[in-house]
This record gives sequence, structure tokens and C-alpha cells, in this order.
Amino acid sequence: MTQDMRLAVSTDVPRVKAVTDAAYHHYIDRIGLVPAPMEADHAADVAAGRVFVAGDPVVGLVVLRAEADHLYLDNIAVHPDAQGTGLGRRLLGFVESRARELGLPEVRLLTNAMWENQKLYERYGYEVVERRADGPYDRIHYRKLLNSPPIG
Repeated sequence: MTQDMRLAVSTDVPRVKAVTDAAYHHYIDRIGLVPAPMEADHAADVAAGRVFVAGDPVVGLVVLRAEADHLYLDNIAVHPDAQGTGLGRRLLGFVESRARELGLPEVRLLTNAMWENQKLYERYGYEVVERRADGPYDRIHYRKLLNSPPIG
């Protein structure tokens, strides 16, 4: 599973942006604003070694930040053309593997409060830590302790 993931390089930045925009664009009308991942500095994230990609051309990605006590999943995106193929599950599995490689005991993330996101993360063993407004966003914060069974 991790063999089909690679660290993004500068030439991937346009595709990282395109995949992120395609994956999140349909949420604009629903939440009334542009989702934060669409406004990220993709070039800076790639340059910092935080972006891992799948596919050639890139059809999926994760943006990760290693913190002292957890791995933060800043963004996960699958191009609509690749949705329903199991890529999202493989990406989440990669995130967990990466956390374990780094010796970190948990993965944390946040998402806008939308039913499909809630179902997805809870299905893969993530638990709600809190729900709170963050500016104009209604966000749910999740974590997964890595003593939970891995995604496979």
C-alpha cells in the first residue's frame, strides 16, 4: 500500500492543486465558502515535505504535519474520477503507517461537519474529540489512537 505513495516534488504542485480543487469544489455551495484546503499554499507544503501523492498523474494526496505527540492529517483529497476505487481508504492507511514509522501514537484531523465525512472517519476508527466553530467553519475534530486496528 505505501509503495504506491511518494513524496510530492515541485513539479507535482499544479496537480496537487487541481486534485484538491476538484475534490473540494462541490462543498463551496454547501458550506457557503471556499474550503480551507483549496486555499492552502500547496507549493510551500510540497517544499516542506508535507505532501504525499498517489497515481501518475496524481489522483490522490495527503498533507501531513508531524507534531510532538501526533500526526496531523491536514488534508486528504481524492480526485472525483478516482473516488469509489478504495484510494481514500489506502490514503488513510498510509497516514497511519506514516505515524507508526515516526513513532507517533495517534492521528488527528478536522473536517467540516458534513454527514459523509462523519460516517467515513468513524467507519475507520476515528473518534470525535470536539465540535466547534472556527471562524465561519463548523468543524469536527477527530483522533485515532494507533492501538486501534490498522486500516487494511
